Amino acid sequence: MINVLKLVGTLRLWRDTRGQDLIEYALMAGFVAVAAGAVMPNISVQISTIFSAVNSLMVQAANGS
Repeated sequence: MINVLKLVGTLRLWRDTRGQDLIEYALMAGFVAVAAGAVMPNISVQISTIFSAVNSLMVQAANGS
């Protein structure tokens, strides 16, 4: 019975698409930033600074600081 409940839970997880849009928007924003950096080399330093700031915030959040 426990295995059946685990299987049902796994199937529900696979069908759950609530977080999918956020991931797609994040990927598109990253792609636009990379394309902007390739087309406009002067802005690439600013884009790198922004990504570094976001990365440091994510690391702090992951560590619980």
